Amino acid sequence: MPSPPLPLSRPRGLFLPPLLRAMAQLSRLDRPVGWRLLLLPCWMGIAVSRTGEAFTRQDGWLALLFLIGAVAARGAGCTYNDIVDRAIDAQVTRTRTRPLPAGLITLRGAWLWLTAQIAIGLLVLLALGKTGAIISLCAVPLVGAYPFMKRITWWPQAWLGLCFSWGALVAGASANGSGLAIGLLFAGCIAWVIAYDTIYALQDREDDALIGVRSTARLFGTQWRGWTMGFYALATGLWLTAAWLAGASPLALCGLVALGAGAVLALTRLRGDQPEAPLQAFHANTLYGLAITICFALDSLLKVLFP
Repeated sequence: MPSPPLPLSRPRGLFLPPLLRAMAQLSRLDRPVGWRLLLLPCWMGIAVSRTGEAFTRQDGWLALLFLIGAVAARGAGCTYNDIVDRAIDAQVTRTRTRPLPAGLITLRGAWLWLTAQIAIGLLVLLALGKTGAIISLCAVPLVGAYPFMKRITWWPQAWLGLCFSWGALVAGASANGSGLAIGLLFAGCIAWVIAYDTIYALQDREDDALIGVRSTARLFGTQWRGWTMGFYALATGLWLTAAWLAGASPLALCGLVALGAGAVLALTRLRGDQPEAPLQAFHANTLYGLAITICFALDSLLKVLFP
């Protein structure tokens, strides 16, 4: 006889009927850290593009569009990832209760939900304009290939970095930012994603080894701390150069340096062998990324407050 479906846990704050709750879990709506990390490079792109100028209403509209797009894109990406990885998820302790392996939603239902989220994302693309839409669509093959990267490379975190940082390019193009500064911002975001997703992958090293899934957490082994510190330092250096090229003030530059140093220092205290420590450190990157964004936006915010 087939095994009964696993019980559907109630995500924090999501008081929904079972099917809608399963759809929300597919999109990780109960875990907003993902869309926040996807959104922040977009807002960084707007901020770098406006360095030396005051923010405008158009910038506020762009920020809102990127917020809606980040929630839809992250939800669609998670849904697609769960569709592709449903067999692997059933073998990993942390993921076996996800809606598809737990039998809480059908595969057809998951595909329909994915289509609905893609439709929302397309509406956002149309509102961004031609250049922003074209650059956004260029990321589709990257997102489509991501779930397979853990099977063929030890660097799926780098591929995720491309996907999660792409919004910096879209925002830079939409806000008419400097090409070189936006390019360095994009590269810095990739290094940042590699760093925080390596920390996240520390949770699954044992299960990943058993089922043959690759990650930088497994690749770096006992040297994961040094490698992760290096990627945070690299991100800081690239962001600092991007801000300097854009004409940021010394105050903003000092803020970036201080935050980078703080991230490296925090890693010296992180215990990768403690179950909750990597997850807590991963979640802390939302506040870290927001602080970086504020540094990029500082000069423009001051011009709005003190014209």
